[in-house]
Amino acid sequence: MAQVTKVELVDDLSGDKADETVTFGLDGVVFDIDLSANNAGILRDIFEDYVNAGRKISNPTPSAARRNTTASTRQSRDQTAAIREWARKAGHVVSDRGRISATVTTAFQEAHRNLAEVG
Repeated sequence: MAQVTKVELVDDLSGDKADETVTFGLDGVVFDIDLSANNAGILRDIFEDYVNAGRKISNPTPSAARRNTTASTRQSRDQTAAIREWARKAGHVVSDRGRISATVTTAFQEAHRNLAEVG
């Protein structure tokens, strides 16, 4: 039996349905925020004067710390959604957003490792 896990973006400001993920940077830190079309437009309007006056950096080199932590520990949204769904079905308490505990992540990996060994 096939399973389909759907990820629905939620506007990080309003809690409404989000239409897109906007990436922006400030002081050497890059941020992602999920926004509705309206809130994304507002953010772009706020940044417009600064973007027009600034210099575009086409391919910034990430710092060593950012390279090490982001690539190795950040989970994809699909993977995070799958872990949350599994955890709830398995009786774990997990929030809708934020970090998933190492205990839950390890339990998820162990459960799926066991399934792979059986199958």
